[in-house]
Amino acid sequence: MTQVTMPAPLYEDPITGGPTDPTVIWNDCERRMFMFYTQRRPNPHAVGVSWVHGTKIAVASSDDGARWLYRGTLDLDLDGFPGENTFWAPEVVAIDGVYHMFVSMIVGVPTDWSGRSRMLHYTSHDLWRWTFVSEIDLASNRVIDPCVAREPDGAYSMWYKDEDLGGVICRAVSRDLNEWTVLGQEVFDCHQEGPNVFDLGGRRWMISDYWHGLAVYRQDDAAGEVGEIGEAGEVGEQGDSALHRWTRCPDILAESGIRDRDRGLGHHADIWVNPKDSHAIIFYFCHPYAHDDGSPCLAGEPADPAAAQLSVVQAAELRVEGDVIVCDRNAAPVIDLP
Repeated sequence: MTQVTMPAPLYEDPITGGPTDPTVIWNDCERRMFMFYTQRRPNPHAVGVSWVHGTKIAVASSDDGARWLYRGTLDLDLDGFPGENTFWAPEVVAIDGVYHMFVSMIVGVPTDWSGRSRMLHYTSHDLWRWTFVSEIDLASNRVIDPCVAREPDGAYSMWYKDEDLGGVICRAVSRDLNEWTVLGQEVFDCHQEGPNVFDLGGRRWMISDYWHGLAVYRQDDAAGEVGEIGEAGEVGEQGDSALHRWTRCPDILAESGIRDRDRGLGHHADIWVNPKDSHAIIFYFCHPYAHDDGSPCLAGEPADPAAAQLSVVQAAELRVEGDVIVCDRNAAPVIDLP
């Protein structure tokens, strides 16, 4: 495979026009890249925030990382929860030959933000047929936006947003991906969502959405090991020895870009690090007509009252320079798939 330039926008949902919360993974069965995302439903007649509920998890695929094809939605329905339900912000990871999905589910189609959100765990061998494993107990009724990564000692960490605590990033740990111990809040400087934790340039990083651009954090403790996993307990503001120490770095994607519809704040991103060369691409979504960064309206923008709800997926390159991450939103990124 040769390097290809990624266009802007990278992807538009041809069914609803509302792709958000993208996560990408290599499908070893089909030998192509898969993108999973929350399929929002922009609608001028929506009641309250119903247009961000009743969402399915949609799939797009790409042979080269630049041209993406809509493939449909996943069947994640559960016994005991009939009807139309809400699925948000999937995290999909490959571990020891098995794909694992962690995704939030809300019963029904709420018109406000009060619905209980459950964290569900599924497994698959082909990224299409998913088997429900369990509902994960994270000691909260409102947990969303999971991110899972393996620690140096072989255990797993899950970072997520706990809305019962006002919308902060918390962490839980597990040795088998089924039983999780909640360690508590891990980032304290602001409220945020959509954490994504990844390794790049010999360091571990976290990028999250704090609604003013994307916040970037550098992990500054050396080991990050879980050690003995005991019972969950409260964690004070200074944290616990099992919690990582994160240093805030300069934000990224806080101002509109100049590429086609790459306007507004960057939101809820996923980072793909090419195993061939550690080249990193950030996949994010933005609302090109919402002007949530204060940018002016442009000539020719749609007059549809739901235009501000429309979203597109964009991509950009990430680079480590010294102790910070740099992202040039205006430069067309290139990708070279395995």
